[in-house]
Amino acid sequence: MSDMSTKIINFVEKNDRSTYIFVAPYVILFTTFIVIPVFLAIILSFTYFNGIQFPTWNGINNYIYILTEDEIFMKTVLPNTLLFSVIVGPGGYILSFVLAWMLSQITHRARTVLALIIYSPSMTAGIAMSVVWKIMFSGDERGFINSMLLQLNLINEPVQFLQSPEYLMTIMIIVSLWSSMGVGFLAILAGLLSVNKELYEAAYIDGMKSRLQEIFYITIPSIKKQMMFGAVMSIVGTFSAGAIGVALSGANPTPQNAGQLILNHIEDYGLMRSEMGVSAALSVILLGIIFFFSSVFKRLLKEDE
Repeated sequence: MSDMSTKIINFVEKNDRSTYIFVAPYVILFTTFIVIPVFLAIILSFTYFNGIQFPTWNGINNYIYILTEDEIFMKTVLPNTLLFSVIVGPGGYILSFVLAWMLSQITHRARTVLALIIYSPSMTAGIAMSVVWKIMFSGDERGFINSMLLQLNLINEPVQFLQSPEYLMTIMIIVSLWSSMGVGFLAILAGLLSVNKELYEAAYIDGMKSRLQEIFYITIPSIKKQMMFGAVMSIVGTFSAGAIGVALSGANPTPQNAGQLILNHIEDYGLMRSEMGVSAALSVILLGIIFFFSSVFKRLLKEDE
């Protein structure tokens, strides 16, 4: 038996084995469905792979192609993704905090009902919920928005909201903000409810005079861990969005690429063009963007030692 195996066995014997038994399923699943796919995607991003023939190594050519020759990515997809993420990410995050703080100020029964109502859109698949919004923004007289605008004589004929590059991104942002109150919202709400009330009393005795000071000096510092979790979930959810634009418009690519995000571009290359290497390279770029913004939020919300 090797020295490494002996060290591992000795380490396990010195500690409670039940700990490893409970942790093992998570570690196995996490490794199988997260670590290994990410590792394979990184390797494939340096190859030419059409899904049929064995991958052939081509170095950084996929990345060079994406950054220098893929005009759709640089001119449309990347700006769309950044615009969508800058609005939906911070917007949904701030909205989650504001709504959670408002709910923490009311009675338990009302808070439970309202929290369920606010959280429920995030429990339903985005594609399923897009059906509701497609009815509202339908491009004929039966659409709720068109019907209302026609009755008010604000338009002369129905507007094709979901097929118009002018409106599609705005509608995507509205729908995404509406359904952004997910587990991050619940985490922040739980954090707010766990803040020690004596801290507020002591702060008011020491001269604190407003609820705004209460939020910035007591509430936020007390729930930084929950806010960090909410920030990461918001970033990951925002940058990995993509199905909503396709579901609303009914096409991939979306009309004139108006609602095309990185995830849609990955699917376009991987599933429609069978260029798996380029698709994997786009996935790695997306992973890098998510990691960068997560690191920024982690630094901003870092707890003082």
